[in-house]
Amino acid sequence: MARNMKMVLNTLFGRGTFNQLDEILSARRESAAGKNIVFLVDDVFKNNDKMKSRIPSRPDDLFLWVNVDNEPTTWQVDDLRDKVMESTGADPAAIIGIGGGSVMDIAKALSVMMKNPGSSVNYQGWDIPKNPSVFSIGIPTLSGTGAEVSRTAVLVGPEKKLGINSDYSVFDQIILDPELIADVPTEQWFYTGMDCYIHCVESLQGTFINEFSKAYSEKALELCREVFLNNRTQENDDKLMVASMFGGYSIAYSQVGACHAVSYGLAFVKKVHHGIGNSIAFDYLEEFYPEHVQEFRQMCALHNISLPRNITADASDEEINKMAGVSLNLNLLWENCLGPHWKEIMTSERIKALFRRI
Repeated sequence: MARNMKMVLNTLFGRGTFNQLDEILSARRESAAGKNIVFLVDDVFKNNDKMKSRIPSRPDDLFLWVNVDNEPTTWQVDDLRDKVMESTGADPAAIIGIGGGSVMDIAKALSVMMKNPGSSVNYQGWDIPKNPSVFSIGIPTLSGTGAEVSRTAVLVGPEKKLGINSDYSVFDQIILDPELIADVPTEQWFYTGMDCYIHCVESLQGTFINEFSKAYSEKALELCREVFLNNRTQENDDKLMVASMFGGYSIAYSQVGACHAVSYGLAFVKKVHHGIGNSIAFDYLEEFYPEHVQEFRQMCALHNISLPRNITADASDEEINKMAGVSLNLNLLWENCLGPHWKEIMTSERIKALFRRI
């Protein structure tokens, strides 16, 4: 049975559109039961007076700086939920996430957890939340993850890295302003953008592909090639922001694959951030994606990217086993990559040998 896919209801795209946030929030303050707005902002902007001055918060709103030096965690979301509940109760007018993919995921998870009891650990999986979430807005300041449109809020928990994957974790509104990614350092811009490129490759090469996903993936891949096989320009930042959105939609009716499965294991044990983890893993997956790994290496060379090596050189057997367990637990990703009999192909010993090479 096909899933009845939920998409972001309202999308605002274009240079300078961030300036329309106050107008959107004013309407929300008037119509919502609660009047307070919760702002979750990447703390990379903490000393950026220009950015801070553009955020239309009011005295009664709750403004929270969010640190994402490490991957978002279930306990981080639970802690934020408790702070918001104490300050505004269960019904803020909106939750606004401003930052990269990790902040997007935290904002989505928080909007769910405001209305669903217990710890976010209990909601890691597919379609677990029972109650609709708080109204939420995503404003990405990095492009590539597709988190601004996906139904997944990826979190690291005590036992696994797995998303809250639900229609209730889809943003109600997104604002895509390419001006916000203009000052992103080259390495971060590249690694985050590669998440989009890899999304598309895994979707197009997967067994779950269909015409809906194919349309989004093909266009996003085309845009990624225009961006990363050329020098960085203002126009290419515009293209990357659109590619990120299309890449996020491309996996709604398909799935990611081997690279994401491997990178989840790296993230859980070695705390490697998602974009760079995908890039590291992808370089070792030529047997699955030969043409695209070669193209990826061209992109690395053009933008002077040197991938980290020997990530697992000091890993214990216990750590390798944990990486393998986290990775092999992602059944849908491996099935998309290798088909329904994937367990006969990607054995425990084979995945452990792959992790030891990384």
